[in-house]
Amino acid sequence: MRDEAMRIQRELTAEKVELNEGEIKIVISGDQKIQELEIKGESQPRLIEILNKAIKRSQEIAARKVQSMSGGLSGLLK
Repeated sequence: MRDEAMRIQRELTAEKVELNEGEIKIVISGDQKIQELEIKGESQPRLIEILNKAIKRSQEIAARKVQSMSGGLSGLLK
């Protein structure tokens, strides 16, 4: 199961979604990391860094909630 999770993680990392709207271009990987952010053709590395930190924190919160929920569910299944 762990090997399968690692394989899926690698696949998600390789996936890229690109969106261009007006003067903004963003590229994000399937594992939800911002790869590129351009506003009016100018790269925004500091903004990428800050956004990736915020995304990581939200993922950590979601992971904790899922863990606490699955712990509660295992108690019901006994």
